[in-house]
Amino acid sequence: MIEKVNLAEEAKGFLDWLSDWYANLKPLPLNKVISDPARVAVCSVDMLNGFCYEGNLSSPRAAACVRPIVDLFQRVHSLGVRNFVLIQEWHSEHAKEFDAYGLHCVRDTHEAETVPELASLHFARDFVIVHKNSLHTIVDTAMEQWLEQHPRVDTFIVVGVCTDLCTYDLAMDLRLRANARDIARRVIVPANAVNTYDLPVAVAKQLGVLPHDGDFLHALFLYLMALNKIKVVRELS
Repeated sequence: MIEKVNLAEEAKGFLDWLSDWYANLKPLPLNKVISDPARVAVCSVDMLNGFCYEGNLSSPRAAACVRPIVDLFQRVHSLGVRNFVLIQEWHSEHAKEFDAYGLHCVRDTHEAETVPELASLHFARDFVIVHKNSLHTIVDTAMEQWLEQHPRVDTFIVVGVCTDLCTYDLAMDLRLRANARDIARRVIVPANAVNTYDLPVAVAKQLGVLPHDGDFLHALFLYLMALNKIKVVRELS
């Protein structure tokens, strides 16, 4: 049997530090991000009806990301950026991922459609939609090909849900892929435009599933991204 450790007590110093670190994230002006718009891409992850507004995995925390993401898209577009990649779940009817997370975002359903606030933007025709059948945003998706076809893009702004799942996966893949190839690349994550779901311990016990503390995991995975030299900021101002 593994010896039980009081993690709350043992990690108190780190948790206090993490709380301060998260509370003191600084904004980053867009004019320090965009000098050549052709070298910038905005990558949105899973901003779908099935995560924001309806279905088994919808969450008000995900829905709260819609407005800051739409605002960011509009401001970035006004500065000349035209690389918008929307990486989105598009599950087969019997996706293996349902074993872990339940039925959600099945292809050709309303759940799997882009939230209307993004889809109705006047420049939505510029969006490249990348479908995925798992948490992984690049394995067996068209994102691999997009990256190969856009070698000049060296600044990636990553937004969407969930902070500790698909968004983390994309940001880390972009960072580690560049590291492996000794490529100079910026990956930027604005904390106000990403989030994750919350499932309290008491509710999880009733459902017979694993709990998921949204506030803690959101902050922790932002820290893990920062640890790997992903630029984590409060917002892009």
